[in-house]
Amino acid sequence: MTSTVPASLTRTAEGSALQAVLLDMDGTLVDTEGFWWDAEVDVFKDLGYVLDEAWREVVVGGPMTRSAGFLIEATGATVTLAELTVLLNDKFEERIGRGVPMMPGAARLLAELSAHGMPTALVSASHRRIIDRVVDSLGPEHFALTVAGDEVPRTKPHPDPYLIAARGLGAAPSGCAVIEDTATGVAAAEAAGCRVVAVPSVAPIAPAQGRVIVRSLEEVDLVFLRGLMTRGN
Repeated sequence: MTSTVPASLTRTAEGSALQAVLLDMDGTLVDTEGFWWDAEVDVFKDLGYVLDEAWREVVVGGPMTRSAGFLIEATGATVTLAELTVLLNDKFEERIGRGVPMMPGAARLLAELSAHGMPTALVSASHRRIIDRVVDSLGPEHFALTVAGDEVPRTKPHPDPYLIAARGLGAAPSGCAVIEDTATGVAAAEAAGCRVVAVPSVAPIAPAQGRVIVRSLEEVDLVFLRGLMTRGN
C-alpha cells in the first residue's frame, strides 16, 4: 500500500529534520501482543500441549518463524513450521475479527501525524494478511506504506524492515523516528540508524544511550518526535 509522500521536511528550531515516523503495530498501536500469546496457547492446546507462561517473554515481538520455531522445540510438537504458521495466523485473524483495541494515545497520534502531512509507515513482523486486516481498522489513510514481516529478506531484529521503510518514504534512517514496544523491535530500529522511542508492553526494555523510553503513546506527539532529532546531538 503506497501513497504520495510530501516532499517537504518538518524542521525543528535547531534545524534538524524529522523526515518520517515509522511505527510498529502489535503492542505499539494496537493492544494485540496478548492476542498472539492467546493464539499460541490455543493452537498448542489443540495439538495436545500446554505452554509455559515463562515462554511468553521469549516469543514476544519477534518474527513468527522464531517464535513458532521456539515453541515447536520447547514442546516437542510434531507440527511443521509451515503448518504452525498457518494455524497461528488463522487463530489470530479470527481473534482480531472480533475487534482491534488501540493502545492509549494511538488514535490521537495517528490523527496528528496525518493532519501535519508527516510521512508515516507501519513496520511489523506480522504477515501481510494480518497487517492488512489491522490497517483496515486503524485507517489506511494514516500510512504512506506498510512493511510486513513475510515480505522482507530478514525481519526484526535485523534492520532491513526499517531501512526498507525509510527508503520507501524517501527519508534518511537518521531522520526517522521509530516507535517500538519490544526489545526486538528496538534493536532493529537502532541497527538501522533511526531515533527510537520505546513504549514497553509485555516485557521491559532496558535503558541505553540514545534510547528514549516512555510509559505510553499519550506522552508522544509531533513536538516530542521533532525534539527527538536533536536529542544527544
